[in-house]
Amino acid sequence: MEYWKLIAAFLTLFCYFSDVDALDCYVCTNQTGNVEKCLNTLRTCEPGEDVCGTEIRWGSLPYFSQGALKQYYVSKRCMTKQQCQAKRKRHMPYCTHIWYEDWSCHECCQGDRCNYFIISGGKKLSMMPTVILTAVLVTSLTIVRNFFR
Repeated sequence: MEYWKLIAAFLTLFCYFSDVDALDCYVCTNQTGNVEKCLNTLRTCEPGEDVCGTEIRWGSLPYFSQGALKQYYVSKRCMTKQQCQAKRKRHMPYCTHIWYEDWSCHECCQGDRCNYFIISGGKKLSMMPTVILTAVLVTSLTIVRNFFR
């Protein structure tokens, strides 16, 4: 009887931990915007793929060229953290968001279905508290310096 309890406990733990490792990401390739397939197609990532990657491009396909009709192109997929960070680093110089130029950005996120929304440029917004804190600090130091003159 103890044998069956041990097997049941093992199977319960196996099922529990195998579900924890499975990451679900939205997937699509070169869709014209974050619509339809990019919001409705999920994939369970392979073992080792621990982040969801999102690439957003502004330009024309198949070749990004000046003067061509421009629009957004969105691609999403499962990736390893290392692959995603390397791709993000490669795209960084081209992530300008200048409407009349072709640009591309890549983002990484962790957690099931975390790449539902596209938050390109979100890192710039997270710098706002740092900018405000710096302004307050500089203002405070100026007041203190002027007080002791």
